[in-house]
Amino acid sequence: MLIPAAAVGIGTFVPLLYLALRALEAEPATVARLVWRPRTWQLLLNTLSLTGGVLLLTSAMAVPLAWLLVRSDLRGRRLATILAVVPLAIPGYVVAYALISLGGNQGFLTNLLGSPVARPTGFLGAVAALSLYTFPYLFLNVRAALLGLDPALEESARSLGYGNRQVFRHVILPQLRPAMLAGALVIALYVLGDFGVVALMRYEAFSYAIYLQYASAFDRTYAAWLSLILLAITLAIVASEGRLLGRRRYARVGSGTQRAVVTTRLGRWAPIAYAYVSLVIGVAVGLPALVLGYWLILAPPGSGAWSSVAEAFARTASVAAPAAVLTAAAAMSVAYLGTRFAGAASRVIERLAYLGYAIPPVSLALALVFFSLRSVPWLYQTRTLLVGAYVVSFLALAIGPIRSALLQVPARLEEAARSLGRRPFAAFFQVTFPVIRRPVVAGTALVLLVAMKELPLTYLLAPTGFTTLAVRVFSRTSEGMLAEAAPFALAIVLFSSAFVGLLISYEGRR
Repeated sequence: MLIPAAAVGIGTFVPLLYLALRALEAEPATVARLVWRPRTWQLLLNTLSLTGGVLLLTSAMAVPLAWLLVRSDLRGRRLATILAVVPLAIPGYVVAYALISLGGNQGFLTNLLGSPVARPTGFLGAVAALSLYTFPYLFLNVRAALLGLDPALEESARSLGYGNRQVFRHVILPQLRPAMLAGALVIALYVLGDFGVVALMRYEAFSYAIYLQYASAFDRTYAAWLSLILLAITLAIVASEGRLLGRRRYARVGSGTQRAVVTTRLGRWAPIAYAYVSLVIGVAVGLPALVLGYWLILAPPGSGAWSSVAEAFARTASVAAPAAVLTAAAAMSVAYLGTRFAGAASRVIERLAYLGYAIPPVSLALALVFFSLRSVPWLYQTRTLLVGAYVVSFLALAIGPIRSALLQVPARLEEAARSLGRRPFAAFFQVTFPVIRRPVVAGTALVLLVAMKELPLTYLLAPTGFTTLAVRVFSRTSEGMLAEAAPFALAIVLFSSAFVGLLISYEGRR
């Protein structure tokens, strides 16, 4: 168990070390000139503004939507909940593709209105695209918190003279704080590491500037320093989440059991609530579907286009599938060490595993480029390096459910098996693994879903000529070939939607 876990820890730490060494190779005067130049401060302002704008818009979308679908008497709440999760199946760069397709000479709105419509680009376009993709992360967290909130707290506040608005402001919102911080952390990490949306929208954030500097500059010292700055911002946000949460208590302390959730009758506000839910879900789900259908009808793909889609799908699966299996195996090792052999070494390995997820993909890709060119040049631009990058980046996604399942399996079961003559390895796979099999499969499926949609790592680390579905969508959209990008975007959406549907149906059966 220690070998794969240690390999992942080393795979996370060593590239970052090479990135720091590459950045420190420059003279101090050069470093000062690069770091303190006005462009760096502008990139910092743009990146923080983008993150703040996305957090504001996703909060405005997710919090009211979660309350309406949990606490109100709206009809069709289960269907609306499922549709509110579907945007997770539509990658951010596909949403950006849909927004860009609205304008231009042959854009959807241009043909519909009969007059030219400008394409949404820059800050507003990036905020809109990222918000439409990431708001389900906040929605799911807030929804879970509302389902677990005891209505007795609200009834006590009303008995003391509080109105509905005061109850929501002083009772409900403070109880939602942990869920909102958790969702905001995930969204902020995604926005900081996003490459596809900001590149397509031509908005100069850190990730896009790092790629431009890496691709066009002979000296990549500035790219290394931009990556370190972006990594520092990411770690600061992760550290601040715990401080913002504080040491407040959120569990009930009284006797008795938790009351059932009481729905609120909307009355005359029902039409506005239906309109709001329809608007959020319609824009997040309906807009990409409408635009994809428009381009497929306007320029129907031929047999050659569909064969290219099948080829790109096979290439994507050829790296995503082994990455998912290896990630699940490594996650099982890390989680087993953390639960059965708790100590300094296991804690360090576990922290490094979560650090891999927190590292912006562009920074991780650049670190792996420096590492492979300096130490293992034969590994540069190979599928092996790409799969390794997937494992390092997505390991934390699989650790959570596996670790939770292991904590529920008593260690004495394996001890009993060993006392009956089973060796430790056999005892684990015959006694413990059957119990944690479902979380392992769920973690593998989640990593496979994310890897099939991944863009930054693939774009920077894939072998020359190795184009996945994500790379095909990005490259054609960035070149203005919107009709040619539609079949590849459709393949990503259909595959991801099928996976999300399976996960939702699995939750229903449970």
